[in-house]
Amino acid sequence: MTKTIYQALAEIEKNNDSAALCTVTKSEGSTPRHVGSKMLVYPDGKFIGTVGGGDLEHRVLDEAWMAISDGKARLLNYNMSDPSRGDPGVCGGQVEVFVEPILPPPLLVVIGAGHVGKAVVHLAKWLGFRVVVNDDRAEFCNPEATPGADAYYPVEMGKLLEQLPVTKQTYLVVTSRGSSVDALGLPSLLESQAAYIGVIGSKRRWATTVKALKAKGVADELIAKVHSPMGLELQAETPEEIAVSIMAEVLMLRDKGSGKPMKG
Repeated sequence: MTKTIYQALAEIEKNNDSAALCTVTKSEGSTPRHVGSKMLVYPDGKFIGTVGGGDLEHRVLDEAWMAISDGKARLLNYNMSDPSRGDPGVCGGQVEVFVEPILPPPLLVVIGAGHVGKAVVHLAKWLGFRVVVNDDRAEFCNPEATPGADAYYPVEMGKLLEQLPVTKQTYLVVTSRGSSVDALGLPSLLESQAAYIGVIGSKRRWATTVKALKAKGVADELIAKVHSPMGLELQAETPEEIAVSIMAEVLMLRDKGSGKPMKG
């Protein structure tokens, strides 16, 4: 039995996968498909349904894959009159297709399940992120010690990417217990596509970590990806206050905010 687009959408949401839903929203004159026709496009090139076939469909597929990549919806308009002018057909009509990326909630990875890490887990989950916890100490990396996360990875930081896919929708928050741990674990994380890599600690701690990373041969442009000390300046002291500072920076960068006061 062939699954319907709606069944496929339910599976995508359940599995936190990505896709793009393409819907014909306007059809005038002679066109291959009617308003409401849908096509669901997967990142691997597969798709369900159709918006018309031929060159039109190829163009919509290209836009769908771009939408999955950049997370932006687009409204496409096509005249189907004169291929010599670049039109995708000769049937004489006009077609409008809305392409909507279907993306999972962003993933926030808390690396280091100490007091601040626990507070970040709680706040990030409340803010709608999928949250996972990583700590090489198994006694800290479990639902009893650090409640509220979606998954737990009790492995060394440097081996995390062997088990957890990190994409452009992933935010890495390193709340580890020291510079030596960071220097060992960060090189592999810096090679990832993560949207954000933040490391807790003072400027002195980060300077010590940078020195160690450079000694390992880590390139300056990779080191420059790190936000450290991470968070916005709130004079935060408690773990909960520090978590607010960290998540404020994450939200600011995700949504391209300025971080400035709303007044003035």
